[in-house]
Amino acid sequence: MTNDNLSAASAFRTAEEAMAWITSLTSFGIRPGMERIQLLMERFNHPERRLKFIHVAGTNGKGSVCAYLTSVLLRSGYDVGTFTSPYLTSYSNRLQYNGQDIEDDVLVRLANLLKPAAEELEASEFGSATMFEVTTALALLYYGTVAFPDYVVWETGLGGRLDVTNIVTPIVSVITNVGHDHMDVLGPTLTDIAREKAGIIKPGVPVVTAVSQPEVVAVVEETARAKQATVYRLGDEYSYETLSVAENEQKFSFQSQFRAIQSLTLTMNGEHQIENAATAVMALEVLRQYYAVIVDDEHLETGLRETSWPGRLEMVSDDPRILLDGAHNPEGMEALSRALRTVYRFDRLNVMMAMMPNKNHEHSLRHILPMVDTLVITEPDFHKKMNAVDLAAVAEGLRSELNGPQKVIVEPDWRRALELLTEASASSDGNENTLNVITGTLYLIADVRSWLIHGKKSEKGW
Repeated sequence: MTNDNLSAASAFRTAEEAMAWITSLTSFGIRPGMERIQLLMERFNHPERRLKFIHVAGTNGKGSVCAYLTSVLLRSGYDVGTFTSPYLTSYSNRLQYNGQDIEDDVLVRLANLLKPAAEELEASEFGSATMFEVTTALALLYYGTVAFPDYVVWETGLGGRLDVTNIVTPIVSVITNVGHDHMDVLGPTLTDIAREKAGIIKPGVPVVTAVSQPEVVAVVEETARAKQATVYRLGDEYSYETLSVAENEQKFSFQSQFRAIQSLTLTMNGEHQIENAATAVMALEVLRQYYAVIVDDEHLETGLRETSWPGRLEMVSDDPRILLDGAHNPEGMEALSRALRTVYRFDRLNVMMAMMPNKNHEHSLRHILPMVDTLVITEPDFHKKMNAVDLAAVAEGLRSELNGPQKVIVEPDWRRALELLTEASASSDGNENTLNVITGTLYLIADVRSWLIHGKKSEKGW
């Protein structure tokens, strides 16, 4: 058999085969560093250099900001690539062009191009590429050699400085916020984490940010000065004012050094979404000023109003009422608890949650436990997970101090836990308005959402 025949015999024939190979690389874990992605891009003549990126980093809100930017730019008539992570239903969700997932045949063709390059890398001193590195390379090949969008909305994976998405030089950088997440990789303090996030700042490229803590602001501004990059910060160069809040409709005004907008409307819930939307609007304003991007007010208004982002304060069932929110760190849980107090009406609150082991669980739970009547603790269907018994021990330790849940149920199987949650809802007083919230790691949210909406588990392989 010739080499060509051998190559053809080992080629992927279906998207499922290609995705199985890519997701199998999850076993190589997270390996921050730029060497392998640079070698892969050199192999393919640097497709990323042909593209205009909006690079978005931050602890919370990255995905929502990406969704706002994508929606408005699409409404404004531009072709838009959107690279986000993780996905909630299918691997291909994370590689979108004009709001549509990458086509199966394109995914197969690009995976067949990448696999020999990845195998060469594995045999070298640099070792195997990770799942995220191959996925990032796939995205750059897709946008730079197949789709050719006008703009790519480009979400950071983890951190920024050593995240492989940082191979690009964007036309604007966005840092949503900095909070306590991935501290085992990014460092133990907010200053450490901020240095990693600020690593996406490039020489001369404007930066839009919503960071607020003084030590974090100092890091961002110091990094930007060193790179001669102009900073547009929430509270200084731009601001917003909340005008009204109701379930599925929020209105706010926006002010910047460029102009004021009297009223904009969102259908996504939670005060934090107004901050995310204002940050996206400021990034668009910067693009208008620097690059003459045309965004008419009607397209801005419609694009923001139409934006949705699955798994973030998403009501997936009305009877019983089931709200999904991937609040997987203290800041996310604080935003969830604030939304529950200000947006949603209920007499009884039942919560189901699962977490990953590297999170600040006590601080997360402190935000939510005082509100909960029944707490169901479970586990995500993922090889790295926190045992339900261990998370329950943290909750029990806080229960009396916080006047926490009347009832705590521990059920490792998330499907059975979901049944127990709905049973608790059904057993409540018929006159009570019960709200069921499923929160914590997105690995849980992905499976529950897919199960409730599509009747199947999500694909795995972040």
